[in-house]
Amino acid sequence: MKKNYFIFCIILTLFSCGKEQVDLIVTNATIYTVDSEFSNAEAFAIKDGKFIAVGTAAEITNKYSATETLDAKGETIVPGLIDAHCHFYRMGLQQQKVSLEGTKSYDEVLEKLVAFQNEKNVSFITGRGWDQNDWAVKEFPKKDKLDSLFPSIPVAVRRVDGHALLVNQAAIDLSGITKNTPVIGGEIITHNGEMTGVLIDAAMDFIKIPEPTKQESIQGLLDAQKICFSYGLTTVDDAGLDRNTIELIEELQKNNQLKMRIYAMVSGDKQSQIDYYINKGIYKTNKLNVRSFKVYGDGALGSRGAAMRKPYSDRENHFGALIYPAERYREIAKQIAASEFQMNTHAIGDSANTWVLKIYKEALKGTKNRRWRNEHSQIVSLEDFELFEKVIPSIQPTHATSDMYWAEDRVGKKRMKGAYAYKDLLNAYGKIALGTDFPVEKVNPFLTFYAAAIRKDLDGYPEKGFQIKNALNREETLKGMTIWAAYANFEEHEKGSIEVGKMADFTILNQDIMKIDGAQIPNTKAIGTYVNGEKVY
Repeated sequence: MKKNYFIFCIILTLFSCGKEQVDLIVTNATIYTVDSEFSNAEAFAIKDGKFIAVGTAAEITNKYSATETLDAKGETIVPGLIDAHCHFYRMGLQQQKVSLEGTKSYDEVLEKLVAFQNEKNVSFITGRGWDQNDWAVKEFPKKDKLDSLFPSIPVAVRRVDGHALLVNQAAIDLSGITKNTPVIGGEIITHNGEMTGVLIDAAMDFIKIPEPTKQESIQGLLDAQKICFSYGLTTVDDAGLDRNTIELIEELQKNNQLKMRIYAMVSGDKQSQIDYYINKGIYKTNKLNVRSFKVYGDGALGSRGAAMRKPYSDRENHFGALIYPAERYREIAKQIAASEFQMNTHAIGDSANTWVLKIYKEALKGTKNRRWRNEHSQIVSLEDFELFEKVIPSIQPTHATSDMYWAEDRVGKKRMKGAYAYKDLLNAYGKIALGTDFPVEKVNPFLTFYAAAIRKDLDGYPEKGFQIKNALNREETLKGMTIWAAYANFEEHEKGSIEVGKMADFTILNQDIMKIDGAQIPNTKAIGTYVNGEKVY
């Protein structure tokens, strides 16, 4: 018996001779490579964190011998998913604050605040997630009840989109503002001549919320990573980070505590920060890419801060507003255009989109391959779609299915023709980058896929899909979450598809998202997430 076993080992060794040794072989999978042919495969080999061969199981196993093998048992594998627009760090910090997502009334918001304070007993209550559009009475709250519940503890909780802030009198007293404090690029909401406690966009900056400690920031980043890996994300584009946070991210990545790949958009809200990074130049590692600025054009539609060309249909003589004076955008664009950096501007309303696109066209005249991005591109005038010829639309499909219940009331039927028009935007540029804007929306990328391709809510409403002519097909959707998102980051040659020479980032799914019935897409789960060929979830 021992002799036979010895002979078997010799034969096995001889059989393995001549095979190239690799780190990992994955076989028996349904692989969507998302290469230029959108081809399929059933196996691949990984060495030193990169794909070195992709093909059939026979081709891979006949040529390579691996330290580790994985039988995928027929499961679906896609390139590591990329969220092209999110707030990774902010979402992580939110795990340490009160969550108001899903609240169905102002009273429920107050109940959650009381429960949070009873448990945490903090000196300044902060949080996020309320949305008056989900309440029976779809009006901004007023601070009276908040003042009675928290007469001395400051409270400042953001609306779900981050563009409105509800505060109590204690927080107002700390800030020193009044109803007459002048605001440029925002609004202090009043009722019967008194402050309601709701501040819009630039007005929120008056409230001095305590900065997180370094340990809280580290915990936030690690919490965000854990959540994102559980959904199959391997790269996130964090839209608006300051220098301290970017340097902390790099520190954690160098220590291998943070394995998430991050495309860091530097916050363009401070001139000193723009100057610093332009002087420093593009900074790139395998995990961190700093080559863009995030600029806010206007506010959000849900809080009526989005800048519109004509008044809101549901608020007389109200247009929303640009965050900065109009000429400030020209100054910023001119400075960034003179560098190698990318400019990524938040634009929701049709007026903001018009202004941003025209500024881009002017600043980019005579340049090539700058890949400047228009973030959100939510309400676009029909004549402005041609201005996307050289501007990447970076959009968040779940905004459409979250807003569809009230969007037409807010902007009117005519303007809806250019609203959430993802197919038209794709046709204008030829590519489209997809994200979630989490924590404004949920992290789950499969809800992004569902909203982009099916355009319904989780109850199947509306029956034919919301403005279905602007749905993306499934191939376009997957590209928007992988290779086109990588392109928007200048990273298409290193990630975004399963091809030889690229980083071995991939996600294993529990069902074939390209073929299942559309109603089943939201039930898709990531059952394995790999970065550099290493299993991280």
